[in-house]
Amino acid sequence: MEVKKILWPTDFSENAAKALPYVTSLTEKYQTEVHVLFVVEKLAYEELWYGELPDRAHIDKIRQWEEKIGWKRLGEICEKYLRGCPLYVKHVAIGDPAQEILKFIDKEKVDMVVMASRGRKGHFHFGSVAEKVVKNSPVSAVIIPINPGK
Repeated sequence: MEVKKILWPTDFSENAAKALPYVTSLTEKYQTEVHVLFVVEKLAYEELWYGELPDRAHIDKIRQWEEKIGWKRLGEICEKYLRGCPLYVKHVAIGDPAQEILKFIDKEKVDMVVMASRGRKGHFHFGSVAEKVVKNSPVSAVIIPINPGK
């Protein structure tokens, strides 16, 4: 299997960062592109909140702020941890994290996904986003266990 593009989805949690050593190791070994993806989750039930907020623009401002912070954090992470990579590309999407990751795999034709078994909300041994990606990914998904054996 030839690996040219690796996707590392992140939610900026400590758990997500634990996949970084694997990403950098694979990148050094195969001289691959690294695509770093942050997904701004849609506000839960934002349609129901619409009547309680001054107007739709309020929700849009919140999303724009999250997107701006996402781009900033991606820049910081890439500069700090991915400098040695031949090429890294930052991406921000809006929607359901698992769905956006799967869409990204198809759109960008990545060869492998490397992600933590759970992210920010990780109350369970295997997170729902990681589970959906593993079950539906058309490419290899390397899932890095968080706190194995606990």
